[in-house]
Amino acid sequence: MIEIKNLYKSYGPVDVLNGINLTLDQKGIIAILGPNGSGKTTMIKTILGMVIAQKGDILLNGESVKNKWSYRDQISYLPQIANFPQNLSVTELIGMIKNLRTQQADDVALIELFGLTPFLDKKLGTLSGGTRQKVNIVLTFMFDSPLVILDEPTTGLDPVALIHLKKIINEEKQKGKMILITTHIMNLVEEISDQVIFILDGNIYFNGTVSGLKSQTKQTNLEHAIAAILEKNHA
Repeated sequence: MIEIKNLYKSYGPVDVLNGINLTLDQKGIIAILGPNGSGKTTMIKTILGMVIAQKGDILLNGESVKNKWSYRDQISYLPQIANFPQNLSVTELIGMIKNLRTQQADDVALIELFGLTPFLDKKLGTLSGGTRQKVNIVLTFMFDSPLVILDEPTTGLDPVALIHLKKIINEEKQKGKMILITTHIMNLVEEISDQVIFILDGNIYFNGTVSGLKSQTKQTNLEHAIAAILEKNHA
């Protein structure tokens, strides 16, 4: 369970998170939505300890994560932009990440699934963006973590790789995990999410199901529902 209490974060004069309070205790797929600059990635990074809030606290399974690091071993994280060392090969990177984590890794099936075998000895700097994203996915899902955080995971993926990703996400859900996902792909949200949280200007404007969001905004599809919230709050 994740408890976010009165979380504030600003960068200079810009308030990114404005006293967010949120409890996430539902296993399954939770989509965190919002326009660019809404605060969703900042909120995720505070959970990970990559960003330190000026006020508030985050509790993971009842314990504050403030000034701690060991809890991260129970989280698998796929960043929006993976800045890999360009001079490492794919095999070297996977080995390095395995050495950093205490969990047992299972990467063989994932490498085969995403067709990465021909690229294992290639330098990361020579790979296309889509191939690097597949490597990013392998690094994320090769550990059996109870909490999975995916920040724009579909970036650069071809249709076949996207099908594989959705299958993996649903398999992780069936294991009883909590999966947080940010994405701008609304049909993906409608297809896989159990819960939707919409953040705007550092505040939570909706927390519920896709059907609940449609009902609240009197819209028939998710894109129009999101647009209705934006229009109402920026009118």
